[in-house]
Amino acid sequence: MLKIIYAGTPDFSVAALQALIDSEHEVVAVYTQPDRPAGRGRKLTPSPVKQLALENDIAVYQPLNFKAQQDRQQLIDLKADLMVVAAYGLILPEAILAAPRLGCINIHASILPRWRGAAPIQRAILAGDKETGITIMQMDIGLDTGDMLSKSVCEINNDMTASQLHDRLMEMGGRALMEIMPAIENQTLEPEKQDEALVTYAEKLQKIEAKINWQHSAELIARQIRAFNAWPVSQTVYDNKVMRIWQAHVVDASELTASNTAQPGQVIAVQKKAFYVMTGDGVLALTEIQMPGKKPMPAAAFLNAHDPASKILGLEAE
Repeated sequence: MLKIIYAGTPDFSVAALQALIDSEHEVVAVYTQPDRPAGRGRKLTPSPVKQLALENDIAVYQPLNFKAQQDRQQLIDLKADLMVVAAYGLILPEAILAAPRLGCINIHASILPRWRGAAPIQRAILAGDKETGITIMQMDIGLDTGDMLSKSVCEINNDMTASQLHDRLMEMGGRALMEIMPAIENQTLEPEKQDEALVTYAEKLQKIEAKINWQHSAELIARQIRAFNAWPVSQTVYDNKVMRIWQAHVVDASELTASNTAQPGQVIAVQKKAFYVMTGDGVLALTEIQMPGKKPMPAAAFLNAHDPASKILGLEAE
């Protein structure tokens, strides 16, 4: 049995913590980001990891960082065997990495060294990757540069959103952790170095990326929509209002009767369950959208009250 410190913050971190709680190992403390304002009332809200820890009577620590000696010493005094990290959101200094007897390991949502960094799930979809997965690595002072301890591969389907892939990888992370825990405890793992020639970086998502450029290809826009579901959600302009697009797919333009003079962003056809938009290369069917002040809705519901035929999406008000 190992004494474990767990560090994580968002939903992605919950499954692995639950797996540890259900195991024979002892979670002696949980580290998570400080409570943040959330919701319309901007009320301070604990992270999903903190909520799970409190439900299981586990001590919770929430330092802003580890610059203060007091915060470092607090963790060192826990005398843990291992620290497990999953989407914690803080850089761990060398003193923290060295504190547990077996060091710190990280559950990362990609097959390293591809997509080191903050947004590996979204970047994999945006790039058109056919597969991704979970890598568990021994942490060092670099950004996701540590030796790999295990890898689990997951296929990325053509219609999979970032939200769906997130949930699949979250569960995979918990399983992968449990599978290697005996080898970690017995120190029988054979770490694998990352190939620096294959490194790519998953930059943090920016809201500005959500704006659709209809000059791009239908395939690229479709990937963008899937990658940014559920945040920041791809968007365009419709009748001088922001239209958020939650679901869309590429269609065979030969099945539609449309003018050859249609320009990128123009709605070229309307059917019961979708409306079809010309892009710089190909046609995109929009099937789930959201207008300001409304909840996401199927395109069919939107079309009951609107006629977007021939309208050009993305035109800003003059």
